[in-house]
Amino acid sequence: MEFDLFDWWTDETATITIRLLLAALLCGLVGIEREFKRHPAGFRTHLLVGVGACLMMILSMFGFEDFLNSHERVQGFDPSRLPAYVVSGIGFLGAGTILVHGVTVKGLTTAASIWLVAGIGLVVGIGMYYEAIFTTFIMILSLLFLNKFEDLYLRKQRYHHVTVIVENKEVSLSRIVNELEALKTPILSLSVDDYPNDASIPLIKYTFKIQLSNQKTLPELYDKIQSIEFVHKVFATE
Repeated sequence: MEFDLFDWWTDETATITIRLLLAALLCGLVGIEREFKRHPAGFRTHLLVGVGACLMMILSMFGFEDFLNSHERVQGFDPSRLPAYVVSGIGFLGAGTILVHGVTVKGLTTAASIWLVAGIGLVVGIGMYYEAIFTTFIMILSLLFLNKFEDLYLRKQRYHHVTVIVENKEVSLSRIVNELEALKTPILSLSVDDYPNDASIPLIKYTFKIQLSNQKTLPELYDKIQSIEFVHKVFATE
């Protein structure tokens, strides 16, 4: 009996190889963009997620052919089950990239990109090449350029947290609110807390989240509030 070294190379094997390589290419491109921006999940993470999702889709499509052919009475086989678990299970990787620091949340875009490259891998695995390539194109464009539009928008509408330390019961909250409204400064949120200090004078802390369309308003805001009697300190952070 003759043995051909390439007997294992069939049309199905070629199809699987092409799909895995394409998933690696497309998802790797997304990972390169994340790598350049020094995000926690970069080139290798995105490539492995995409190839792994593609492999699960290939397993679902081709892995049970022999079993189904030898068990003709088997009914209810659903090739979408494995991909469904991939989509839901990939969330643990995305959660690992999200960092919460105070009022700032970072990593949401990277978490979304990991979830989407898993989808790209699944789409490649089932053979929907155009959809996968077009989705990758949209994804890379959004990661490269949409942040510039966001920065432009945020430059026009900056948010600040203004903290005012006053003597308790000496300065009413409405007085400070009136000063902010007089400068046409929208108040988005407000918190009131005790302010610990070594002196015997009880202090209270008002923290306002405000929206400034013009940065020149900030010095005027300082002057207005600081001029109020019994106001001890005023400072702002973005």
